[in-house]
Amino acid sequence: MSSPSKRREMDLMKLMMSDYKVEMINDGMQEFYVDFHGPNESLYQGGVWRIRVELPDAYPYKSPSIGFVNKIYHPNVDEMSGSVCLDVINQTWSPMFDLVNVFEVFLPQLLLYPNPSDPLNGEAAALMMRDRPAYEQRVKGE
Repeated sequence: MSSPSKRREMDLMKLMMSDYKVEMINDGMQEFYVDFHGPNESLYQGGVWRIRVELPDAYPYKSPSIGFVNKIYHPNVDEMSGSVCLDVINQTWSPMFDLVNVFEVFLPQLLLYPNPSDPLNGEAAALMMRDRPAYEQRVKGE
């Protein structure tokens, strides 16, 4: 079993080699930004978001902390803090997952399939359920 710091290094290298733009926040490997492109076939296609990632000391046994730096209008993202409401990050994280999973599976699924019944942005959730065309317009307008 490799040490958490080795695993952190490996996961970070794997992310960088997967063509993600990664920018370290300081000298350590615990905080960094990743440029994330909205998934194809979604309302977010064509958009680019800066995601702040913070890896806890116990990573990969404890999930990374993830937040949108620039604004995104989405029922499961807090508009002020950029915090993400995502079960796989918050409750069901497993050391089997890595950073590439976060950017290639979890975040794209979040943007493709918003869950308005578990909102962090109540306004976006209500608009999505009440008036889908207005919600889609708002997403594309931001």
